[in-house]
Amino acid sequence: QVQLVESGGGLVQAGGSLRLSCAASGRTFSMYVMGWFRQAPGPEREFVAAITSSGGSTYYADSVKGRFTVSRDNAKNTVYLQMNSLKSEDTAVYYCATRTVNVLSTSPQHYIYWGQGTQVTVSS
Repeated sequence: QVQLVESGGGLVQAGGSLRLSCAASGRTFSMYVMGWFRQAPGPEREFVAAITSSGGSTYYADSVKGRFTVSRDNAKNTVYLQMNSLKSEDTAVYYCATRTVNVLSTSPQHYIYWGQGTQVTVSS
């Protein structure tokens, strides 16, 4: 079992920055791929970014590439999402999630454990 808790969301003006954190507890955090997803009002949960267990490989959605950076600190059992040059279309609830194989994936169905989410609102 893995517990995930996101923090760092809030209200920011367009062009601003936020850094989200996701603290993990439970089973060995360093073994897993960590992903970030977001969900605006509607049924679809959109992939944002993912990082392998060592942090050596990352992958981003085209919509955030060049603006967002995912990183992790395995000693602190924490993954981060640095978000720069925020746009109004980035407004959503952001979730971190983990899967139990060390293979990057953009599909929410491949992730087993999820946090409760943190709201990011970008005002234009």
